[in-house]
Amino acid sequence: MRDKKYYISLDDFERRVVVNCLNEMRNNLIANGKYTDAVVDEVLLKIIDAKQKKFKVIYKEA
Repeated sequence: MRDKKYYISLDDFERRVVVNCLNEMRNNLIANGKYTDAVVDEVLLKIIDAKQKKFKVIYKEA
């Protein structure tokens, strides 16, 4: 069974905030002598390397 994939939509400002927060978390873990291998590094790299895709949002009333 395959793992579910989740997608989020971020604008440029939100992306910078997420990268900055993850980098601060990584720096705190390093300062405390803890490992950052699988916890923060993978997510940080995925967000940095993510492709940018344009899409249209359609709002519908219920």
